[in-house]
Amino acid sequence: MKEITRRKFMIVSTLAAGFALAVQPISAQVINTNTQGLIAGEVKIPVEDGEIPAYRAMPATGSNFPVVLVVQEIFGVHEHIQDICRRFAKLGYLAIAPELFARQGDVSQLSNIEEIISKVVSKVPDSQVMSDLDATVNWAKNSSKGNIDKLGITGFCWGGRIVWLYAAYSPKVKAGVAWYGRLVGESTSLTPKYPVDIAPYLKAPVLGLYGGKDNGIPNDTVERMRQALKEGESRSEIVLYQNAPHGFFADYRPSYQKQEAEDGWKRLLAWFKQYGVG
Repeated sequence: MKEITRRKFMIVSTLAAGFALAVQPISAQVINTNTQGLIAGEVKIPVEDGEIPAYRAMPATGSNFPVVLVVQEIFGVHEHIQDICRRFAKLGYLAIAPELFARQGDVSQLSNIEEIISKVVSKVPDSQVMSDLDATVNWAKNSSKGNIDKLGITGFCWGGRIVWLYAAYSPKVKAGVAWYGRLVGESTSLTPKYPVDIAPYLKAPVLGLYGGKDNGIPNDTVERMRQALKEGESRSEIVLYQNAPHGFFADYRPSYQKQEAEDGWKRLLAWFKQYGVG
């Protein structure tokens, strides 16, 4: 009976098509990666209280692919996140992006960032996210195509913070790359810890990619994180692009910085290769 009641909270049963309403209009520079040579599309991930939708992309032939968890921005698993999964798949990865807000609401139909945060994102517990990512890893393993001995994670904005946390939480993660995820914050019952709190205890190496002109993540908090990482032995590093704003990888938005985005992507791929994800 309890399980049936909890299932009612599965608000989002399928992924959004296209881009989230809050990010319209889409920039002309947007990158579109085709599905030629890929298996790509929506799958369902069994979780404790039902199932959540996810976007999965992988090569159409072969198996035993290294696995990359792609963690969404606050806009959910919309077209940009799906495209990133296809970019990984073109390089031989099984990339999967679970819809981590599925129980709390459909952010794709909300018209502004403040509404997205207040109505949905602020209600998502870190414990739920960790559990759903575990379930996603299990799905990748059980699908018979993914090799979770080569597990990486990357995420953007909201997902960037999650990368740091999941790398500390899961012993399966070989390496992570966090794009401009918040590093410090107020502890709450839903978000008890921030990256700076767990930095000394990290086991897996995480590469942080941050913007020097990010108004939401001050440079002094980046430096605090660097110092905290020195207390541990995870080999994690942070790159600060001095002239980049928040969201510099988001090619569908005006914040996109082509040079820094391409450099960051090259660093990500090299980082994954260096630490056994690939």
